[in-house]
Amino acid sequence: MIRDITIGQYYPADSILHRLDPRVKISGTLLYLISLFLFKSVLGYVIAGCFLAGVIWLSKVPVKFIVKGLKPVVMLLMITVIFNLFLTNEGDVLVKVWIFKITEGGLRTAVFMAIRLVFLIAGSTIMTLTTTPNALTDGIEKLLRPLNKIHVPVHEIAMMMSIALRFIPILLEETDKIMKAQIARGADLESGNIIQKAKNMIPILVPLFVSAFRRANDLAMAMEARCYRGGDGRTKMKPLVYHSRDYLSYTVMAVYLVVVVGIGRYVPFHLWIF
Repeated sequence: MIRDITIGQYYPADSILHRLDPRVKISGTLLYLISLFLFKSVLGYVIAGCFLAGVIWLSKVPVKFIVKGLKPVVMLLMITVIFNLFLTNEGDVLVKVWIFKITEGGLRTAVFMAIRLVFLIAGSTIMTLTTTPNALTDGIEKLLRPLNKIHVPVHEIAMMMSIALRFIPILLEETDKIMKAQIARGADLESGNIIQKAKNMIPILVPLFVSAFRRANDLAMAMEARCYRGGDGRTKMKPLVYHSRDYLSYTVMAVYLVVVVGIGRYVPFHLWIF
């Protein structure tokens, strides 16, 4: 399960999505995630799904990487579906067992929430898989640059976000190694109740925190040795410049927003309870 988490990882490939400006990918991802909350229609989700499938195809990232990124949230997905299924009481009752009942509104909300959560994770995963941490830092810093006028430390915020994303796969790999080492020494990490399982995590968390602090200290010393003093006066070896493909991407994203919101909100379409 630890190795199934793909957020923060980068998949190298020669695709148009990899060559896009990071500002385009960050803005496009945010707009796509926001668009998922602007409609409650089957047609809207069909259009959003087709758009996401097209982006995945253009990225040349294997679908198995996207599916692998969904595995760690299966439990969260199930909990979300169950809560919406049984706690939403709208419309006619479809099934009733003892005190539990499933209504049309509950089933509709559960299905839409499940689809929305899958699209949210897949869309975010595509951005991190096609953007290097350095490019992501530069893109965030450029997008937030207007906040410098009100003395917001934009460079430092972008650097912290980039370091956090970069440390995610490193710490996950370290956790996997520690768990295998503890199991090889005879540690039982699965049996027992919830309290016992929590206690069994102590032999993993302690060396993990020690390793994390050691890596953080090594990173701080490396940055100090390279005379890092923040973003004041720093220049870029590869400054971000928009190209024609970036402007075309903004246009495609704008067209998608108009189509998905227009059709998803104002085009009548009925499929059973949806």
